[in-house]
Amino acid sequence: MNNENSYYYFHSHSLTMIILVATLINVILYIPYYFYQCLLSALATVSVGDIYTVQNDDDIILEKQQQMKAMKQKWFYMPPVLKELTSSFLFPTEIIAILKLKFGGYVKTSKNSLDQLAHTLNDLDFCYATLNKVSRSFALVIQQLPQPLKDSVCIFYLVLRGLDSVEDDMTYPQDKKIFLLHTFYSNLLIDNWSIKDVGDTEDYRILLDNFGKVINVFKLLDKNDQSIISNITLQMGTGMAEYVGKIDSIETLTSYNLYCHYVAGLVGHGLSALFVNSGLEDTDLCVHKHLSNSMGLFLQKTNIIRDYLEDLKAGRTWWPKEIWQNYAAYLDEFAKTPNCEKSLECLNHMVLDSFNHVPDVINYLSRLKHRKVLEFCAIPQVMAMATLVELYNNPSVFTSVVKIRKGLTCKLMLNCSTLNEVLHWIYFFITKIEQKIPKQPSVNAHRMQEVVDQVKNLCDVNSKI
Repeated sequence: MNNENSYYYFHSHSLTMIILVATLINVILYIPYYFYQCLLSALATVSVGDIYTVQNDDDIILEKQQQMKAMKQKWFYMPPVLKELTSSFLFPTEIIAILKLKFGGYVKTSKNSLDQLAHTLNDLDFCYATLNKVSRSFALVIQQLPQPLKDSVCIFYLVLRGLDSVEDDMTYPQDKKIFLLHTFYSNLLIDNWSIKDVGDTEDYRILLDNFGKVINVFKLLDKNDQSIISNITLQMGTGMAEYVGKIDSIETLTSYNLYCHYVAGLVGHGLSALFVNSGLEDTDLCVHKHLSNSMGLFLQKTNIIRDYLEDLKAGRTWWPKEIWQNYAAYLDEFAKTPNCEKSLECLNHMVLDSFNHVPDVINYLSRLKHRKVLEFCAIPQVMAMATLVELYNNPSVFTSVVKIRKGLTCKLMLNCSTLNEVLHWIYFFITKIEQKIPKQPSVNAHRMQEVVDQVKNLCDVNSKI
């Protein structure tokens, strides 16, 4: 791993050249769009006479303000793809990755609403259209899997997405929610079963409203795959039901790990079973269930750390009290004092807890034999690593949602095809974490350095250079 830095950076270009190239790319992309917006603005200009047809001065002022706001939105609005390109201003290879994924035909997302697609697509096409709508990153990695594993994993994801939507809907009555979580798996055997007005987003509600289409495809899967999906759904629903109505923080690390097992570790168990049943992976993958569990826990804990503020506002507090009570009397204190040393120590403690799963992640990934299965498993893990780099020692976690650049996400999706590439990324990001470890001595800093050293050693041992 001595050449990890050269793996990611240009050898022959200075920083100045990189900036110039990035600037040129962004200018070339933005100038045509800017003039296009100018043309639209000229065509859409409202005449002064039209404005003054209102009845009073207050209406005139309001109309002027609305027109000015609309004008600013039109002139300064930047579509998502340009925002993504701008955020990767200093990273030309990320810009290339964005454009490649955007226009390379990797994932085709319909411009029609999911509700419209439900009435026009067949059952299987609707399932993939839903997958593309509710999770574009997972959609890409799932659709790169070989058949018939691809369809099984797609349906597995949608079934658990439906189950998770029930859990996340804070407006759904608790008694009905608990019952539905317990019985959700059995509905997979009921033709055309669906439920209306459940889910915390419109697309999730449409998924559950048209769940009969998912069931129809589920029944066409291999019988063993059906059994795996049904069994995991039963276990997950039962586990989720235990936490319904618990608005207080999870008390202990044991309870925290158990919750993460229910909502994510079981997904790892199910995926490992699907991989083995497909014949693409060896049976010993299911023997080491603690490794599959860690794959899920690492992802879930990363999300829980990132979503601190969002969950706090929604009344969901998943940070374990066993950790945060060492740094504050109440969990919301961190949002009030984000730059406080205690706040950052708590955050770093949470990140450290997540990183404890990385050795198991490396162990699991090193056992995979099929290239597409490795890509599917590795990409989310490496993205979680990149996210934790941004979260670590970052007070913005307590005041906003911290995410990695879209360009970096795209680059990771295109460069995790071999174990060697994956280990390079892990080594790269763990080195970034090492650079962010606070200089002031502390127990958390010491433990994080130990984890960093362990992960680096595992990368060296498993690397096939």
